[in-house]
Amino acid sequence: MKNVAELEDLLNILSSSIGSLTNPEKLKNTFKSVKKSKITSATIKKYLDYFEDSFLIESALRYDIKGKAYIGTPKKYYFSDLGLCNARINFRQFEQTHSMENVIFNELRMRGYSVDVGVVPITEQNQDDKVTRKQIEVDFVCNIGSSRYYIQSAYSLPDEAKRTQEIRTFRKIDDSFKKIVITKDIVQPHYDEYGILTVNIYDFLLDPQILEK
Repeated sequence: MKNVAELEDLLNILSSSIGSLTNPEKLKNTFKSVKKSKITSATIKKYLDYFEDSFLIESALRYDIKGKAYIGTPKKYYFSDLGLCNARINFRQFEQTHSMENVIFNELRMRGYSVDVGVVPITEQNQDDKVTRKQIEVDFVCNIGSSRYYIQSAYSLPDEAKRTQEIRTFRKIDDSFKKIVITKDIVQPHYDEYGILTVNIYDFLLDPQILEK
């Protein structure tokens, strides 16, 4: 290993950006602009593979829910052990929203689900009546056998506007698989008028059958 410093810098970047979409080319540009480094995207890809092979991080692919196809890049990366992640950046940065997302990802993987990042292409009209195409995201598409769940991680749902924002993607998905919002708010598990289940993060972690209820 010749570029130990760059390997460590890459780990620091990943530790500071849990759950962010990225790819080797984007990371290469970060190294070039911030570190003035000439590291190549191929080398970064190799280092990311090393991290995954050592079970330090795990990647989640993007999945086009409507097109039923995988999108190669960018990916999201989550840490297998948040303690190691926090120790790596010396506990200087603690973003609870991203940490909760990482915890949910790890729990789903531990329960045997394959976990992807869901993408839903939509078409909208803006204020100038121009048609725009964009992609909106479901945090997790979880599959095990013939079962599938769509999950949004929402640290807090303080008002109806925030809840509407969180379930927006769900309402664009026209299949019958279960849709779930996991929040840190202390709430009893309940379904809304759209059939979307909301559960508390502690209930989710303590009850392996909660998604079935």
